[in-house]
Amino acid sequence: QVHIVESGGGLVQPGGSLRLSCAASGSIYTMYAMGWYRQAPGKQRDLVASMTSGGSTNYADSVKGRFTISRDNAKNTVNLQMNSLKPDDTAVYYCNAELNNGLRTAYYWGQGTQVTVSS
Repeated sequence: QVHIVESGGGLVQPGGSLRLSCAASGSIYTMYAMGWYRQAPGKQRDLVASMTSGGSTNYADSVKGRFTISRDNAKNTVNLQMNSLKPDDTAVYYCNAELNNGLRTAYYWGQGTQVTVSS
């Protein structure tokens, strides 16, 4: 069994910063990509940022230059530093991990953490 747990969401004013953290644990044989998605009310879940085990990153155009993804391969953790936050960044943020649990490779999701950007 694999567990994905996020933390760090909350309420922040426009222009502020937040740091999201995600830890994967359990039956992890090989960890591949880890990343963050977000879903605003009434919208689809979209990629925010992802990072491969080799360190290659991919960012949504809307967050480039403001958000930074990082990960610790030894600890199976991934973080998202979010700066210069805007009201449009308001969403539930989900951590995603592509991993092999010894039997198969699949994508696993966390429960989500709310980020609200408002004055």
